[in-house]
Amino acid sequence: MSRKLFVNVRTTDLSRATAFYTALGFELQQDFSNEQAVCVAVSDSIYVMALVEDFFAESVANGVSTSGTEAILAVTVASREEVDEVADKALAAGGQKAKDPFDEGFMYGRSFLDPDGHHWELVWMDPNADFS
Repeated sequence: MSRKLFVNVRTTDLSRATAFYTALGFELQQDFSNEQAVCVAVSDSIYVMALVEDFFAESVANGVSTSGTEAILAVTVASREEVDEVADKALAAGGQKAKDPFDEGFMYGRSFLDPDGHHWELVWMDPNADFS
């Protein structure tokens, strides 16, 4: 069975979230978007759903935290250049630098906070590296 992952995040501004995620090159999924949520495709199996705060709160059982990082959303990309390209797009679209870039030789990454403070990492891993 092929699986899809839908990452749901809260947003204080749906229009801003839509503009931000589409500026990164994520594809808007109009059929799954409305006045309470926007859906963007990160890949053919990974989606981000940005939900307005009230709708997000209705979807959880244990309350909503608005302080600190609850998760790091890490996405692999095809090259070092794509790490920089997407990270630069994130900063230009209103994101903020989270941490300094890291370079382990076989792995390179950068991180940013989206406009609602969610922590994202972009990572390239050398497909020829031996991880055994």
